[in-house]
Amino acid sequence: MKIKAKPDHSEKIKVVILCGGKGTRFREQTEFIPKPMALIGNHPILWHIMKIYDHYGFKEFILPLGYKGEMIKDFFTNYIPKTKNISVNIKTGKITVHEENKEDWTIHMVDTGVDSTTGKRISMVKHLLKDDPYFMVTYGDGVANMPIDKLLDYHKKSGSIATISGYRPHHRFGIVEHKDGKITDFKEKPRMQDLVNCGFMVFSKEAIPYFTGEEMMLEELLPKMAEEEKASIYPHEGFWISMDTQRDFEELNEIWNKDPVWKVWD
Repeated sequence: MKIKAKPDHSEKIKVVILCGGKGTRFREQTEFIPKPMALIGNHPILWHIMKIYDHYGFKEFILPLGYKGEMIKDFFTNYIPKTKNISVNIKTGKITVHEENKEDWTIHMVDTGVDSTTGKRISMVKHLLKDDPYFMVTYGDGVANMPIDKLLDYHKKSGSIATISGYRPHHRFGIVEHKDGKITDFKEKPRMQDLVNCGFMVFSKEAIPYFTGEEMMLEELLPKMAEEEKASIYPHEGFWISMDTQRDFEELNEIWNKDPVWKVWD
């Protein structure tokens, strides 16, 4: 079921999608392409993430590039011929596009180095964020049926400078309950009680000074904000999956073919 969204087109909030990592646990794909370019269906997972934000009216993206970043640049600079049905007149070079292009996106692609940390990457694009009251950040390898509008409203009301989204993941293995050596129950991959950061985040401009340019992970900077009581968490009860391994990649494609839960767009 699709989420009914009420996007606020008056707010031109930029979305930073971290795209520079090497994806070392996913070498089956990342030996040849950057992880955000791994195909889910016929499109890279990066495209799926952007479509989620686009659905809620957020159409300006900042992509801090690193490992094989030139492949992401090539995809978007040649977006129409790569994603649409076209005809080409070889003599004149004229290209006729046979379908509407629904993606009205502005994309800033910034080379932030192959080995930079996530915190360093954000610091290297903050010149694109400094005049905005809010900006969003997510990773280039996770999708969710996240209600972005509600996440943003939650952040605004929280009084924090950072809001992350929290998700209770499923155990990878089934759980066996027992008492006095006797099995009492089997639970097939139950959900954990603890929340993990599922990567859809909102920041206020007051958070920008925390991104100093040092080689620090975003995951190291968030605890600093939390210590100062400037960070909040938005519980997400819906669907989320992160693509860290070949198994995750195959699961995502299986879900896409059967019931693409994160496909909130038309």
